[in-house]
Amino acid sequence: MLSLQHEIFLEVARLLSFTKAGQILFLSQSAISKHIKALEAFYKTALFERHGNTISLTQAGELLYQKGLEAIQLKTELHEQLHHLNASFLPTTRLAVGSSTTITLYVLPTVLSSYLRQHANMQIQVLNRNSSNIQKALLDHEIDVGIVESLTQVNTLTYTPFITDQVLAVCSRNSPLRDKTLSVTDIPHVPLAVREQGSGTLAVVEDTLQKNGIRPADLRILIRLGGTEALKNFVLADTCLAFLPKRAILKELAAGELVEVPIENLTIERTFYFIQRKGTENNPLVNAFIRFVRRYYSLLE
Repeated sequence: MLSLQHEIFLEVARLLSFTKAGQILFLSQSAISKHIKALEAFYKTALFERHGNTISLTQAGELLYQKGLEAIQLKTELHEQLHHLNASFLPTTRLAVGSSTTITLYVLPTVLSSYLRQHANMQIQVLNRNSSNIQKALLDHEIDVGIVESLTQVNTLTYTPFITDQVLAVCSRNSPLRDKTLSVTDIPHVPLAVREQGSGTLAVVEDTLQKNGIRPADLRILIRLGGTEALKNFVLADTCLAFLPKRAILKELAAGELVEVPIENLTIERTFYFIQRKGTENNPLVNAFIRFVRRYYSLLE
């Protein structure tokens, strides 16, 4: 339904970069430019404005981009419906999923393996960023569906609960904190390693502490690290306290490399959510994927 030139245009428009589009499509920048120029010649108008090393869409380019996204949606729906009419019709279908670090590393791998075994025609691309950036990627049409941790909700997105997860206060086995039980009022006096701003894990920790009278400004933060693995590896080598998702540290807890530090009357839980752009909630491909993943985890729990 879409020509090669249109598909290339959509990738350039999505990324606003000829170079990045070429990397995704395995085409040289000169080949990308040639196809865009041919499309501009066909429509007799410029589709991009050049600003030194950056580009932006012209009004015509923005119109073509929006209509192209609608065409992709129609193509997806058509293929899904034709497959229901004729099971032998199995065109390759691409699904772009965005998920926060904890979900990408510890929740998705097994379920994606199971999903792909049952959907041989699927190609899945997973974008791994923190929760706030996954929301942005969805709004920017970089992904078809996102999975994020608890965050302030955006009114242009819909949120479907997935599974719950617990965040534990932990230290290394070499830390003087390992045999202690803390009170909430102890937290501001304990050296902390935390995730970067925009992290769903950090957001739920700060929210829970604030509800218990501890402001983010009260915390004694030694270091902020981007990503669950970076934070975990730092805590393994240090003696400070950190709040980490339970799913991310099961092996380390079992091996005694990390030790849970109980905090009296404090439990930190968060919910993972599927997020979709409003107006796309009826996308059959995305909805089938969400149903599969939710059913997979409901059978495990």
